[in-house]
Amino acid sequence: MATFRLPEQRRRIVAATASVFAALLLAACSGDAEESGQPDEPPPPVTVAAVSATSVDVEQDYAGRAHGARQVEVRARVEGVLEERLYEEGQMVEQGGALFRIDPKPFQARLEEAEAQRESARADLEEAEREWRRIERLFERDAISERERDSARSAVTLARAAVSVAEALVTQARLQLDYSTVEAPVSGVTSLEAYPEGSLLDPGTLLTTIVQHDPVHVRFALPEDDAAVQRTARRARAADGQDHDFRHEASLRLPDGSDYERTGEIDFTASTIDHGTGSVSARAVFDNPERAIVPGQFVRITVVLDTLEDVYRVPETVISESADGPQLYVVDGDGHASVRRVKLGPVVDGDQVVVDGLDDGDRVIINGHASVADGAPVDVSDEEDT
Repeated sequence: MATFRLPEQRRRIVAATASVFAALLLAACSGDAEESGQPDEPPPPVTVAAVSATSVDVEQDYAGRAHGARQVEVRARVEGVLEERLYEEGQMVEQGGALFRIDPKPFQARLEEAEAQRESARADLEEAEREWRRIERLFERDAISERERDSARSAVTLARAAVSVAEALVTQARLQLDYSTVEAPVSGVTSLEAYPEGSLLDPGTLLTTIVQHDPVHVRFALPEDDAAVQRTARRARAADGQDHDFRHEASLRLPDGSDYERTGEIDFTASTIDHGTGSVSARAVFDNPERAIVPGQFVRITVVLDTLEDVYRVPETVISESADGPQLYVVDGDGHASVRRVKLGPVVDGDQVVVDGLDDGDRVIINGHASVADGAPVDVSDEEDT
């Protein structure tokens, strides 16, 4: 099939004509646009919020377990037969309350025997003192020898020592009689008895255990990074001479999800890190007069690690990353967006804490910041306070 070809000269004429026509068309379009007066693209609308300095508590939640403030073992202190239990198992007992009675009759008999020996020793002492006075008068008249006088004086000394021994035996016997009634060393809740009535007890036999419920201790593991926050805060306050006012407060959430009404305080943080878990053992103390917290319960504890002063809170979404680090946009007095490099702290309740880079009254763009550029004009459609 034959192909139709224009002569070379004619092709050049056609191409030139097309170029001229395109140029004329472009010029006509430009002229229409200028005549219509179409404006440039308007500045993007943004919402801003004026910021002001505030203080922020840095908090963290941890899993913990409740323990009685004290768990005391109650043991027999004398040998004897357990005669009676004097408390209801699992009930609250007061310090000094009677828990058990060991058969007191043998101890009463020993006390009476010791008191009789003491009276005998006192009688011997009185006789020795009378003899000493008689011997001393005879010695003054040279009626007896010096050896007889010294013997009488030694008899008095021995008699006094015998009285002291007898009095010590009376004290010991009375103490054993007192120990036959086993009393609660602390106030708390008792466990089951370890031995029933009629059991023969030896000194040191475990009878029961008392757990002190008020106050209650909550033990938990503090991650290494959070422990470092605590230490840094403590050092900073110590440097300002304020360490005596610095308290790590804590709050508690019970197993049923309710918040415990009383606040506690961290009274212990270990000085070493557990190499297996990378955490630091810590303990908080809570008053528990109503016994709402039961030892052994798993709870959630919220700890105030530090309090940051003179910082700013902004929505977390306004922060962007650049090659120079985190940044956000503010609106200057001329209505232009300005990028601001900032130093960030922790995120608290969904807000990003800014520790450096902002001043009181700065208008931070909180909506529409994705469409602005540094130095570009913006249209402030709404302004909020934060």
